[in-house]
Amino acid sequence: MASDDVAYSLRRQEEALANQQSRIGTQSRIHRLRDDPLAAAHTVRYQSYFARLERYENNIHYSQDHLRQVDIYLQSSVDILQRIRELSIQGANGIYSRSDLQNMAAEVNELLKELVSISNATGPDGSRIFSGDKAFTEPFRIVEGTVEGGGDTMIVNVEYRGAGPRRSIEMGEGVYQALDIGGGEAFWAERMQIFASVDASAWSAGEHGAFFVDGREIMVSPGDTLPVIVAKINESTAPVKAYIDPQTRGLVIEGTNPHLIRLEDRQGSRVLEELGVIAFNSDPSAPNWNPGARVSGGSAFDMVLRFRDALLRGDQDFIGSQGVAGMDSALENILTRVAEIGSRQERAQMAWGRVNQNIPNVASYIARESSLDMTSAAIDLANMDFAHRAALQTAAKIIPPSLLDFLR
Repeated sequence: MASDDVAYSLRRQEEALANQQSRIGTQSRIHRLRDDPLAAAHTVRYQSYFARLERYENNIHYSQDHLRQVDIYLQSSVDILQRIRELSIQGANGIYSRSDLQNMAAEVNELLKELVSISNATGPDGSRIFSGDKAFTEPFRIVEGTVEGGGDTMIVNVEYRGAGPRRSIEMGEGVYQALDIGGGEAFWAERMQIFASVDASAWSAGEHGAFFVDGREIMVSPGDTLPVIVAKINESTAPVKAYIDPQTRGLVIEGTNPHLIRLEDRQGSRVLEELGVIAFNSDPSAPNWNPGARVSGGSAFDMVLRFRDALLRGDQDFIGSQGVAGMDSALENILTRVAEIGSRQERAQMAWGRVNQNIPNVASYIARESSLDMTSAAIDLANMDFAHRAALQTAAKIIPPSLLDFLR
């Protein structure tokens, strides 16, 4: 019995020594959850929050880099549009010959190419800056041809090829910020209007469905009529307003700011298609208007093209009126987008400062709950080692070896 008691006590001491050595090796006083259940629970929560803070910090860094790139290209677009506006003011003076105006048109055509190049710009990570989540799709495509009075091949149209919805980043617990500005937002000039030609006064939804307006989902219930659809669109957060055309009795959707309105029926639903607003398209992110619908509101490229063609025609009345007005509209919208990007950069900077204040605080919380006082731990380890050695010496005296031990 004495031998068993001594062996049991020695094993307990060896286990305590091993645990203390493990704590010193990991620099944590919680070796097992039962060592301090409350502190262990707090530590797990703090470590989880600390990992999320590091993720937010990385997100904000990416946001700052991306917004910086967007700002650079938007500023370049402003410079180009301002130069074109200067030409529009200059061309409206009435002192230039038609050949002089055609020379201006050649410069405008080259500036337009550069503007399209900016709209299709690629960022450092290889993705298109103004394409949203369709990272490898060019938002705009140049169509070249011959223009009366132009001589050489010139741009005749700039087609919008579509862009995905804007991405968002999480900068805090449930706090999100828009990351992208799509090509249909940055490079637009006029408020769009879409007039459906279908008389929908007797229309009603036959089943549950939904459609999207600028990425916002709008639910449709059986029995919903056109006035109900109009009310639901106006109640949504989409930057549009809807009403019923008193003449055609069809749906009208109008943008509240210059941007390309994106409309899409949810898969399996045909609400907007039945109302005569859109037609089926395998790529709903691109313009998919119903052929019978009337669509107005052009892009910045349309404004530049109209102005260039007026220069080629020598139409000084158009240059001095609609030409200057078109440039003003395009400039006003893109300057608004520049201000929006600046606001996002400021918010990202403030969020970065807040996260960087929280990270050391949470690290101190983790240290307070789980870190080991190395000085005390070293003293305890030395005391435990001394006690263990003393126990071994005492056991050797209490239980001396017998002849049977040697024979065994």
